Amino acid sequence: MEITTQEFKHCDLIKITGRIDSSTAPVFGKALDKANENGRFKIVLDMSGLEYMSSAGFRAMLASQRNCQRYNRGELVLVAVPERIREALELAGFTELFKTFDDSVTAVGSF
Repeated sequence: MEITTQEFKHCDLIKITGRIDSSTAPVFGKALDKANENGRFKIVLDMSGLEYMSSAGFRAMLASQRNCQRYNRGELVLVAVPERIREALELAGFTELFKTFDDSVTAVGSF
């Protein structure tokens, strides 16, 4: 798994490639937490290069979303969610919790 972060004026763009499973989910969670610790609560999560995400990755996303939305500071939005991961999000009931966009330009512009 590889994580790259790009800071913009209004939000952070975090791009993930590879797999998020029980062994890599803590690193993924720390990357999301680091953005919050730096006072960044508007996060765009680019999932275009993601091959697999386990429930541990979903939990990290949910925790970050709750932290971002606390006190109406911001939110975590998803970009280019692969079809299999989108299906898993729907089964878990998470599609109502996250806004999704087809491209990162639109997502970043939403903030």
